[in-house]
Amino acid sequence: MIFSKKKKNVNDILEEESKSVRTLPKYLNKAVTIALIVLGLYHIYVGFFGYKSAMNLRATHWLIISMVIFLLYPSRKATLNKVTVFDWLWLIAAGAGSVYILVNWLRIAQNAGMATQTDVIFGIIAVIVVLEAARRAVGPVLSAVSAIFLLYAMFGHLIPGSLGHRQYTMTRIFSFLYTGTEGIFGTALDVSAKYVALFVLFGAMLEKFGGGELFVDLAFSLTGKKRGGPAKAAVVSSALMGTMSGSAVANVVTTGAFTIPLMKKNGYKPTVAGAVEAVASTGGQIMPPVMGAAAFLMAEMTGLTYGTICIAAILPAILYFVSIFIIVDLEAKKENIQVMTDQDIKPIKQILKERGYLLVPLILLIVMIVKGYSAILAASYSMAAIILIDLIFNPNRKEIPKKFFSAISSGMRGIISVAAACACAGIIVGVISLTGIGAKFSSLMLSVAGQNVFIALVMTMVASLILGCGLPTTAAYMVLATLAVPALIKLGVPLLSAHLFVMYFGCISTITPPVALSAYAGAALAGANPNKVGYTAFRFGIVAFIVPFMFVYDNALLLQGTFFVILRVIITSLLGVYLIAIGIQGYFRKPCNWIQRILAFAAGILMVNPTLVTDIIGIVCIAAFAVITIIRDKNLKEQPV
Repeated sequence: MIFSKKKKNVNDILEEESKSVRTLPKYLNKAVTIALIVLGLYHIYVGFFGYKSAMNLRATHWLIISMVIFLLYPSRKATLNKVTVFDWLWLIAAGAGSVYILVNWLRIAQNAGMATQTDVIFGIIAVIVVLEAARRAVGPVLSAVSAIFLLYAMFGHLIPGSLGHRQYTMTRIFSFLYTGTEGIFGTALDVSAKYVALFVLFGAMLEKFGGGELFVDLAFSLTGKKRGGPAKAAVVSSALMGTMSGSAVANVVTTGAFTIPLMKKNGYKPTVAGAVEAVASTGGQIMPPVMGAAAFLMAEMTGLTYGTICIAAILPAILYFVSIFIIVDLEAKKENIQVMTDQDIKPIKQILKERGYLLVPLILLIVMIVKGYSAILAASYSMAAIILIDLIFNPNRKEIPKKFFSAISSGMRGIISVAAACACAGIIVGVISLTGIGAKFSSLMLSVAGQNVFIALVMTMVASLILGCGLPTTAAYMVLATLAVPALIKLGVPLLSAHLFVMYFGCISTITPPVALSAYAGAALAGANPNKVGYTAFRFGIVAFIVPFMFVYDNALLLQGTFFVILRVIITSLLGVYLIAIGIQGYFRKPCNWIQRILAFAAGILMVNPTLVTDIIGIVCIAAFAVITIIRDKNLKEQPV
C-alpha cells in the first residue's frame, strides 16, 4: 500500500517545513513514551469512569505535557540534538507549577480570592512556563499575543479612555490566571483534557488498527475510475480522515502523501494538486463527527451539546466538500485528465472484506453523539469497540497490545501542541475576563458597525483570518468568541450561528494567504510554489467564505426549521455550489466567457442564500446563463472545422 511507503517522506518534509522535534537519547525517548502512555491511559480511565475534580484533571494533563514539551522541543535550532541544562530547569519549573496546584487545590478552593505569596510566586512561574512551552510547541506568535495581553493587564490602567482599566496588583493578576478557573487551567485546557485527548486517541487508534488505509482505499475505489479520480479521492479521503483527526495539516500529510503524487501522475499541475489536497484537508476541521478542538470548546462556551453542533455543521461541511468535488471534476474535464488505471484501485468488495469491520467504531461514535450521549463516553466506547472488533476479526491478535500502546503514544504526541495552545489561550481569556476588555471591544465593534450586521460580520471575518494567520484554530476561535461573538449576539445573530461563523473563518485561515499552513504543507508534498498553492487553494475554497454569511442570515442551512424549508435549502444550496464552481473554474462543457462566469457565480451565491427571494433571482440568473450558453454552443457548431 502506498500509505506506508510514503509516510517517511512526509515526515521528512514536515521536519523541513516546521519546527523540528528533538531526537532524544534512547533512555529519554523511552521515558517520554512511558509518560505519554500513562497520561493516555489516565484519560481513557477518566472517559469511562469520570473524575472527581476538574482542576485535578486539567493540572495532571498539563503536568505531563508541559514537562514533555521541554524535552521534545528545543528552545532554538542550536540545541536540536541535545537536552541542555536550561531545558531541565524549564522542565522542573513546569512540574513544580502543576504539582503545586494539585497539592494545594483543596486549600485554594476553600479560600477563594485569598492567595498567599507562595501562590503568587508559583503563579508567575506557571505563566512564564506556559508562554515558553507554547513558543516551542506552537510557535512565537501565540506566545507574543498572550504576552501582550498580560502586559495589558499589568499596565492597561495607564491607557486613557475606554480601553483602559483600573489598576490590578501582581497578586491579583497572577492568582487569577493561576489559581482561578478562568486562566491557564480554564475552559480551553479543560476541553483539551476532557474531549480532545480522547478524540485524538480515538483517531490514532483507528489509524493504527488500519482505519487510515481503509478510508483511503474506499475513496480510491469510489472515485478512482471517474474523471479526475485522484483529486476526487483526495476530497473523499480527506473528508473521511477528518472524522479521525480534525486537523488540517495532519490531513494534508496523511492523505496527501499518496493522493498528490497520483494527481500529478494523472495530469494535474503540481500547484493544483497541492491546492486540492490543502483545501480538502482543511474541511476536516468542519466535518462532523470530529471537528477539531474548537468545536468541543464551542460546546463548552455555548452550553449546547456536541451532537447539536455536529448536526448544525453537517450541511455547510457537505456543501464545502461538494464544491471542491465539482471544481476538481471541471478541472479534469478542462485539462482532459485521464482516469486511473485498475492497478491503482482495489475493488470495494475486497476492501470491505479485508477491513470493513473498522467502520463499526466510527458508526458507533456517530450514533452515540446523535443520540445525545456525552462526547466523552462516545469516544471511550468507540475506542473499546476498535479493540473488540479487532479481537473478533483480526487473526493476528498478538499484535493488538503493540498497536494499542503505539496508538496511545502517537495520539498523545499529537495533542501536545493543542494542549500548549489551550493553556496559552487561557492567559488571553483570563486577561479578557479580569479587565473587561471583551465588553469594551464589543461596544467598540458595535459603535463602528452601528446596527449593520453585515459590517459586523465582515469585521469579525477579517479579525478571524488575521488571528488565524498566527494562532492555532482553537486559540483564534477562543479569542474571537470572547471578544466579537457578544457583539454579534447583541445585533441579533443567533448564538450557534455566531460561534460557528467565528470557528469557520478560524479554520479556513489555513488556506488564506499570506499565511496558509495547509497550503504550505501541500506545496511541500507537491514540489510547488507555496504562494501559488495558497492562492489556488483560496480560490478553490471560496464556498467556505460564502456559506457562513448565509447561515447567519437564515439558519435553515444549519438544519433548523421545518422539513420542507430544510429540503428546499438543501436542493438550492447544492445547485448553488455547482454554479459557484462553474464561476470559479470558468468551464461548463466548454470554456466560459466572463459574462457566463459572473452569471454562474452570482446565481450560485443567490441559490446558497436560503431565502425564497434570492432563490427566484438566482433562477433568473441561471436562465440568462443557460441562454448565453446555448447561443455559444450553437455558434461553435456552426463554425467551420
